[in-house]
Amino acid sequence: MYTGIIEDLGVVTSVKHTEKGAVLELQTALPAAKMKIGDSISVNGACLTIVSKARGRLRLDVSAETLRRTVLGELKPGDRVNLERCLTLAQRINGHLVAGHVDGVGKIVSIKPEGDSKLFTFEVPANEARYLVEKGSIAIDGISLTTFGIRGRRFNCALIPHTLKVTTLGTKGPGDRVNVESDMMAKYVERMLQERGALAAAGR
Repeated sequence: MYTGIIEDLGVVTSVKHTEKGAVLELQTALPAAKMKIGDSISVNGACLTIVSKARGRLRLDVSAETLRRTVLGELKPGDRVNLERCLTLAQRINGHLVAGHVDGVGKIVSIKPEGDSKLFTFEVPANEARYLVEKGSIAIDGISLTTFGIRGRRFNCALIPHTLKVTTLGTKGPGDRVNVESDMMAKYVERMLQERGALAAAGR
């Protein structure tokens, strides 16, 4: 579980594709001594497992399913990635609850300056649009953002200079693809309502 508050901009040092997925190697400023083999870490919003570590470098396995659902397969050496370690029960949740289970791939439609900030317009897959609500939460490449100005599959997010500086969105542009994770609370509510409707239809 994560919060969508990015801790470090890691750098991809190696990507090796295999029959079962891929192996990703990263350079990070996060304290490797405080991470263990088997720990999970969010990479651009996707929860991955650390399989080895040494001198600020992490090696992570990426499953075929993750490659299908995300844009991690497009990474190449030199690319920067958003990193966040797992949430602990002692932490404050400054963003929102993020599972690290990417729902699909969206894209940046436009970026417009608004004072020191920038107004991003994103577009999500059609099956994720129903989870968009005014002033709701969404994770874009693992970053917790607030949604507004919803128009079908499109919505706006305002990014302050700090967020642009410490995340990959500061270097992205229109047309770039991004990982999308919808608010898990919305998905749970939808599922419960579906079950309630099914029970009512069955006369239970």
